[in-house]
Amino acid sequence: MKIALIHDWLTGMRGGERVLEAFCEVFDEADIFTLLHIPGSTSPVIEKHRITTSFIQRLPLAKKHYRLYLPLFPLAVERFDLSGYDLVISLSHCVAKGVITSPDTVHISYIFTPMRYIWDRFFDYFNQKDSSRLKLAAYSVAAHYLRLWDTASVNRVDSFFAISDYVGRRVEKYYGRDAEVIYPPVDCKRFSVSENGPEDYYLIVSAFAPYKRIDIAVEAFNTLGKRLLIVGGGQDEKRLKAMAGANIEFLGRVSDERVTSLYSRCRALIFPGVEDFGITPLEAMASGRPVIAYADGGALETLRPLFDRSGLATARKAPTGLFFHEQSAAALIKAVKDFESHEKKFRPQAATEQAERFSLAEFKKNIKKTIYEEYESLKVKKEKCSKNTPKSLRISSF
Repeated sequence: MKIALIHDWLTGMRGGERVLEAFCEVFDEADIFTLLHIPGSTSPVIEKHRITTSFIQRLPLAKKHYRLYLPLFPLAVERFDLSGYDLVISLSHCVAKGVITSPDTVHISYIFTPMRYIWDRFFDYFNQKDSSRLKLAAYSVAAHYLRLWDTASVNRVDSFFAISDYVGRRVEKYYGRDAEVIYPPVDCKRFSVSENGPEDYYLIVSAFAPYKRIDIAVEAFNTLGKRLLIVGGGQDEKRLKAMAGANIEFLGRVSDERVTSLYSRCRALIFPGVEDFGITPLEAMASGRPVIAYADGGALETLRPLFDRSGLATARKAPTGLFFHEQSAAALIKAVKDFESHEKKFRPQAATEQAERFSLAEFKKNIKKTIYEEYESLKVKKEKCSKNTPKSLRISSF
C-alpha cells in the first residue's frame, strides 16, 4: 500500500511536527508532502522521508515570512499530484486537509484544529489595536475567502480524527462532520523527575502568539514578584518584554535538553491560554511537575484538578494541576497563591502516571490499528459504491 503524509509546513519541531514524527515511525515508507520545508529544521526521523514541497518553497522570503502567502496556500496544496497513492493522511491545522485525491484513494485527516485565525480566533490574531484599518480590511477579505475554501474542501476528506474533544466540537461546528478523538502523544521517555526536587521558579514554554495570553502571566507575576522563566519566541515578544519586570526572564528558544531540565526543576508550569490540546502540560507532568492552567480547551481533558469549578476539593486521584476560571491576571494570581497553600498535595508520581496515559508508545499502537481499520472500512464502502453506480446510458448512432 502506497501512503502519503500531508503536513502544512516543516520549519521546526513543535507539537504538530512531533505528531508527524510519530506517524513517520508508524508509516516508515510513507512520502511527505508539505507547502514549505527548511532542510534540517525537523528531526532525522522526518528528514529521512521523501519530502515534496509546493511552489511556496520558491517564493521570495518564503522561509522567514511564509505566512504572508497564506491566501496562496489553498492553490499550493491543491497542486500536489497524489495519483497512485492508496492512502492519504493529512495532518492539518491550516490547509493540509484540502488536498485533492482520486475517488479510489482513501483520505483520512488527523486534524489539529480548523484554522483558528479565520474562524473563532480571528480577532485574537487581527485587531484594530495592532493593525491599521487598511490591514484589517485586507485580513478580513482574505479570511472570508479562506472560510469559503475551508468549508468547500471538507468533502475531500473521507474520515476525520481530532486531537481532543474540544477540537472535535470545532470540527462539528465549522465542518458539519463527526471526528473520533485520538489524543496526540507525549514522549515520556524524554522527561524525568528531578532527584533534588523543584527550585523556586515557575515556567512557561510557548510560542508568543496573542491567543496564548502570556501577557496575563507577565502581568500576574509582575504583581506577585515571583520568578518566572519563559521559553519561546514569536510575534508578541517585543510587547511582552516591555511589560515584564526584573523577576521575569525570557530565555528564547532553547534546546530540548534544556527544556527537559527546566521542566523537572520548576515549581509548576503556567498555562494561561486556550489550546486545542496542549502538549506542554503533559511534558511538565511527565517531569513530575504540576500545572496551573486556564480552565478551557484541551487542558480540561488532560489535567486532574485540585478543586472543581465551585472551589471544592475533587474526589479523584491525587491532583496533577489547578485551574483558574477567568482569563485574567487577578484569577491567575489567586491560583498561584492557592497552589502554594496546597503544594504538598501535588506528588510527582501522580503527575507522571497521568502523563503515561498519553504516551508515545500507546499512541503509535492505537494510531496504526485505528488507521488501518478505518482504511479497510472506507475501501469497502468505496468499492460497494462503485459497483452500485449504474453505467452511463449510451446512445447508439444511426
